Amino acid sequence: MDRNTITGLVLIGLILTVFSIINRPTEEDIKKRQDELAKKEQAKTDSKKVLTQDTLNQDTLTVIQNVIEEENTASVSDSIVVSKSPVIKDTVIIKETDKFIIHFTNIGGQIEALYLKEYKSYNDYKANKSNALCLFKKGDQNTSFSFYDGDTRVNTAKWDFEFDNSKAKEISFSYNYNKGKVVQTYTLKNGSYNIDYKVEFVKLDNISKDNIQMKWKTSFLQTEKLLSEQRRVSTICYNEKEEGFDYLSETSDDDSDIENDITWIAYKQSYFSSIIQPRQAFNKNKSKMTVRTYDEGHRLEHTHIKDFESVLSLNLDQNSNNTISFKWFFGPNDYEVLEAANPEYTEILNFGWGLFRWINIYAVQPIFNFLLSAGLSIGIAILILTLIIKTLLMPVQWKMFVSSVKMKILKPKTEAINEKYPNKEDAMKKQMEMMSLYKESGASPLSGCLPMLIQMPILLAVFRFFPASFELRQQSFLWADDLSSFDSILDLGFNIPLYGDHVSLFTLLMAGTTLAYTFMNSGNMQQPTQPGMPNMKVLMYIFPVMMIFFFNNYSSGLSYYYFISTLCSILIMFLIKKFFVDEEKLKLKMEAKVDSSKNGKQKKKSRFQEKLEEMQRKQQEALKNRKK
Repeated sequence: MDRNTITGLVLIGLILTVFSIINRPTEEDIKKRQDELAKKEQAKTDSKKVLTQDTLNQDTLTVIQNVIEEENTASVSDSIVVSKSPVIKDTVIIKETDKFIIHFTNIGGQIEALYLKEYKSYNDYKANKSNALCLFKKGDQNTSFSFYDGDTRVNTAKWDFEFDNSKAKEISFSYNYNKGKVVQTYTLKNGSYNIDYKVEFVKLDNISKDNIQMKWKTSFLQTEKLLSEQRRVSTICYNEKEEGFDYLSETSDDDSDIENDITWIAYKQSYFSSIIQPRQAFNKNKSKMTVRTYDEGHRLEHTHIKDFESVLSLNLDQNSNNTISFKWFFGPNDYEVLEAANPEYTEILNFGWGLFRWINIYAVQPIFNFLLSAGLSIGIAILILTLIIKTLLMPVQWKMFVSSVKMKILKPKTEAINEKYPNKEDAMKKQMEMMSLYKESGASPLSGCLPMLIQMPILLAVFRFFPASFELRQQSFLWADDLSSFDSILDLGFNIPLYGDHVSLFTLLMAGTTLAYTFMNSGNMQQPTQPGMPNMKVLMYIFPVMMIFFFNNYSSGLSYYYFISTLCSILIMFLIKKFFVDEEKLKLKMEAKVDSSKNGKQKKKSRFQEKLEEMQRKQQEALKNRKK
């Protein structure tokens, strides 16, 4: 660095120093700025009010007022009638019962946020915090009514409602429109997850009553451990007046124009729901429902489950006194709670369809609830439930095992028959000889299939029961912190496609016992005798590996059940083989039966066997005619 460069840098430094000294504020300027900031803070404090009201049950009522900026009144789909003042005060009124805390807002006269006091989100559960579960917060819930006044479409979404909060468990919002008014009344009560909701259109005779619509939109917050699993089972369910229960797709975006009047509609997520039931069914005309997932990069992608939206036409006629009433349910997807609110609501629980649902509702669930009511921990209750089911199915498993042993004993003879008739033309002869062998020995390949068919409905029913069972939510057992979600013994820190970012030990144990059970039965599996037939032994070994990927993100309670169930099957099979069924004695018994059949009187052929012989005879004649 030369002398000129050094001289320049020094001069620049001196200039900056002098400039900062000259422009430094005086003490008077500093004091003036501090006074201005203090006045602004005081103005903010003065713009807020906190009002409290003592009630008989010590409920707390808080009103917080915040001034918001003037808003444009244009809407994408509707032209909204503006309030009398360009500046709307967003007043939040908080009501509380023993079940929930509700935030009401005067803007639109609607519910703004809702907290369930008896439950926690998974994050608060893990952090051992006592915060109430927030089902939705400000900006997530919107309800409004729209109607035609002449040619103008009017919407109540931005109306600045006046409110009457004089009653402890009731709040009423009213807005004067033309010569009449719109009144919304919410009534709460302890011990209930229902809110009575009433809307009155007072002296609005000039509006078109046959086209009043309610727009209801909700975006539920994530409340469970795995957001993707919550999205997988969340949708809109509804009950049609004529056709009964139905629902939109759980796994993808879906929408539907309503074809029948609707008696109730539910926004259902994995363990909580919001259900609205009008006294008079929603009219099918111009009503529709939509459920949407979030695209990548959406602002709610990592915090919310889905967007639920409905446009519902009201059945408001002259006999209703321009009033429509609703019951609004906000609560858990617990079978007993839903049944108490409305037995039809239990349809939203995905216990399977038909026979599987009946097994869960009338067999599995009553036994499971009885065990829990006896004071047993959730893990022990699942264990005992598994033992009860396996005990009931033990005769079936006995039958399957004996059948498999018989088929194993006959395996050399069946292979000899296959070698005896290698050609396709001899398929009928081979089948006849196989049937004779099975009949003489008292064995049948179908005798093992029938018991399996008896077990399958129970296995599939339980597959639906545990993921839908509210009792598993936030219940820990061994290393699993929440049996309603996956267990993890190792967080990988990266995601493996189709597998996940963690290692579930219950899933590994389930797959391991399934593999061991498959190995124990592999000797009894028949190899395919026809070309192109799949090798069942190979498929049965692939299945446990597939389970590792399929169950890794599933309910650990379900994996635990299947692990215990398969372990019991292995134990039962071992005991039967060791103490109850002697293969050598069974083999001698079968051989004696064959000898007896050959030396004794020829048994009358069955009708099926006679038909097979007739088919064989015709097939041989056809072959002879072809050769000629």
